[in-house]
Amino acid sequence: MKISKYLHSCLVFELDSYKILFDPGDYSFIEGLVTPQMFTDVNVIVITHIHPDHFVIDILKSIIDASGAQVITNSQVGQQLDKAGIKYTILEDATVNLGPFKLQAFPVKHALIMDNPLPQMTGFLINDKVLHPVDSMEDKLLEFKNIELLIMVTMAPFASEVMIAAFADKLQPRQILPVHDGYAKQFFMEKRYAAYVKHFDRVGIKFHEVYKVGDSVTI
Repeated sequence: MKISKYLHSCLVFELDSYKILFDPGDYSFIEGLVTPQMFTDVNVIVITHIHPDHFVIDILKSIIDASGAQVITNSQVGQQLDKAGIKYTILEDATVNLGPFKLQAFPVKHALIMDNPLPQMTGFLINDKVLHPVDSMEDKLLEFKNIELLIMVTMAPFASEVMIAAFADKLQPRQILPVHDGYAKQFFMEKRYAAYVKHFDRVGIKFHEVYKVGDSVTI
């Protein structure tokens, strides 16, 4: 399974030529480094919650027009898709098979945000190997302790590096793919990711320094 990152939290999972795109939000597209035309061959688009750094109607429409991909999401996002006339499938607390992928969806609580209501958010376990908790670090995720790969928020207005690292230390994944870094310039990411590498090396966790458009890991 290959996982490619297209800035911030926009990810493509690929296996046996089947592709699932997660969360093509505005932070990925705002500078023009990523375009909808990069995703003409995706089969499925998954939207985890309504925040614009994960979901924007116009971007989603452009990718659907280019790819013909089906959309999978939760009820709150679905309400916005209804208004836009976009077809979708609800997946909130169930397991589905899509091509070579097994997606186990479950509700997760978004970390607290200043002066904003928390959205409905859906996390995923992918092929029993990859945990994608999106913007959550709640204790219930510890049931996935020792997972092969954690997709981990690395910087956010709702979290500190101390909080983030402490969560991963408890979860003890074998590897980490960093996301949610679209706020930062490259020089800052390089410095902060070097700090994460130093921390996780001490506990035997592989932290992948992935931040450039199209950078990937394979598990």
